[in-house]
Amino acid sequence: MQLIETHIAKKLEKPIRFQEYAVGIFNTIPTKSSIKKAIKKKLIFIDGIVATTSKFISGGEKIELFESEKSSTFERLKLNLEVLFEDDYLAIIYKPAGILVSGNKFVTIANALTQNLQKSKQQDAVKPQPIHRLDYPTSGLLVIGKTSSAIIKLSALFKNKEISKTYFAITIGLMNSEGIINSPIEGKESITKYTVLQTVKSERFGYLNLVKLSPKTGRKHQLRKHLLAIGNPILGDKEYFLEGKVLNEKGLYLHASILEFIHPFTKEKISISKELPKKFTKIFSVT
Repeated sequence: MQLIETHIAKKLEKPIRFQEYAVGIFNTIPTKSSIKKAIKKKLIFIDGIVATTSKFISGGEKIELFESEKSSTFERLKLNLEVLFEDDYLAIIYKPAGILVSGNKFVTIANALTQNLQKSKQQDAVKPQPIHRLDYPTSGLLVIGKTSSAIIKLSALFKNKEISKTYFAITIGLMNSEGIINSPIEGKESITKYTVLQTVKSERFGYLNLVKLSPKTGRKHQLRKHLLAIGNPILGDKEYFLEGKVLNEKGLYLHASILEFIHPFTKEKISISKELPKKFTKIFSVT
């Protein structure tokens, strides 16, 4: 068997059953039913011992997910990915719009990583896995962990807001030249800083803006929800939109363009950028 993912259990106020705790801790098996299947197949270990449904988690346990040697789904997917940075610990790849990062679907970024990345030579090397998520319709940079320790440290960098992410979007309607959106999402503090770089008139939408976005928190669909909240939804968004202002053909105009952080092992500053997709530059001239 090959190790896929590692999770260190958070400290809990009171112990809970593992099959309840495990929902959502692994990217490759996010649902309760998939957790049960993995337990039945003896693919999950807790502190080196095969997991059971009756096991209770209290905090600090090392939980490991393995892949059966009989599983070949991962290897069968042929999807070429652009790799912008790679070393023995981590990689940064470009996720095209219209592809899931991970989940139960066959065509996902997670399922294509092994064929696109070099195997780590570190002792704690694992199957490469995404550290964070980008929405299905969003394009841009994605951080990948290649070792167990790298996955843990990179996840901590994201949690502690030590990874700077910059997005670009095209929004609908006139906007202030810059601002900060401080609107809670699901009761949690959510902050987005924005700067309007260019504005053009549009016969269909009135005005379109090229906007630089710097999220200070990482809530689900934060940028899309925040821009709709100020009346300037992202062009092509079919979930967060104004009535009569939906573009159905070109996808979502949201792109994760820049990632900056200190490498958790080499301590070098990593700064990676990816140019805007062509659908952006057809509307705005970017130098």
